[in-house]
Amino acid sequence: MKYIVWSMALVASLACGLAGAQAQPAAPDAAAVAPSAPDAVTAPAAVGGVQSQNIFQVKPDASADPKYAEQSNGERMKVQPGNNAPMWRQVGQGVTGYSSLPVTQAPEAGNLIQRFVQYPGSRVTNAGEAWRQVRNHWIIPYGAALFAIVLLALGIFYFVKGPLGHEHPDGTGPRRIERFTPFERAAHWANAFAFIALAISGIVMAFGKFFLLPILGTTLFGWLTYALKNVHNFVGPLFAVSLLVIILTFIKDNIANRADFVWLAKGGGMLGKGNHEVPSHRFNAGEKGLFWWGITIPGIFVVATGLVLDKLIPGFGDVRGDMQIAHMIHATLAIWMMALICGHIYMGTVGMKGAYKAMRTGYVSEGWAKEHHELWYDDVQAGKIPRQRSASQSATDVTASAGQQPAQV
Repeated sequence: MKYIVWSMALVASLACGLAGAQAQPAAPDAAAVAPSAPDAVTAPAAVGGVQSQNIFQVKPDASADPKYAEQSNGERMKVQPGNNAPMWRQVGQGVTGYSSLPVTQAPEAGNLIQRFVQYPGSRVTNAGEAWRQVRNHWIIPYGAALFAIVLLALGIFYFVKGPLGHEHPDGTGPRRIERFTPFERAAHWANAFAFIALAISGIVMAFGKFFLLPILGTTLFGWLTYALKNVHNFVGPLFAVSLLVIILTFIKDNIANRADFVWLAKGGGMLGKGNHEVPSHRFNAGEKGLFWWGITIPGIFVVATGLVLDKLIPGFGDVRGDMQIAHMIHATLAIWMMALICGHIYMGTVGMKGAYKAMRTGYVSEGWAKEHHELWYDDVQAGKIPRQRSASQSATDVTASAGQQPAQV
């Protein structure tokens, strides 16, 4: 019995001890109960991988600084690391940075985006975008419209008036007049060949993507444009030289005189009924206007800007701004020249009877000369202008001219 009582007392004491141990809190760790320092910062939990910094969590009140917008890139990096907005703002404004390339070889090496400008027809923006706006919004659409108007007008004029003039039998011996010498014809055809090659290649490069690209496809159109670009570049100098020869050769006969104002006042006689033309000298006022405003003046600027685009003039064309301005002038005046010379080609082929033969052979009959250039014909008849101006006159013509008086018509 005694042993049973002692056993029960031992079990009761053990039960009481366990209950007390569960009621007491666990002793805190020394490090946990240590008072924390005022400036202590709890380290974030370690996360695997490369971590980036969120600039919105770094001094979010930095933009409240009154000089925030004027900060340099170095100042911005102090308050918002990773924010390179000042640097890119300067790039967008056309600021030129450092480049190790010499200025003589690469004058714009440190400049990524051009400065802000406003070309005629563009808004205020960087020069590259302004050039694009002028080309795509003005030169291309309005140039195409000008071509369409000119071709339509020539078609209407042909069907309403038909070819001007009458058929005249070819003059022989003293009854024919040398209108163009072999040298003049060679200069004309050289210039005409160069101009047509430049016009076709220029039209394809400027307008080809609208009417050729859908037909030929990207690959073939690309090769065609590349080939015509080289034709354009290499034929350009031939046009420049032949243009100079044309100007020096024909300038003396394209000076305005009193008869030209009469011709202009009457519209050359081409707008009324019938085909009677107003008397004119070797070239009428319309031809003189084409010489000055369709060939000489715009031609000089087209050649000059073309040489700049080809980088053949020292000191010009080394920077993008020069090239953009040169291109806008070049394209505008080239389209203007092509539009006017379409009228010249029309009058020299189907628009006037005998005109093409005059430039092909160099000679016209007296009847043709009297009908189309009566004052010039009168000067030839009066001996002020020789019938034969070149040295290629045949012996038969010389003998006939010496033995006969000029025939009157």
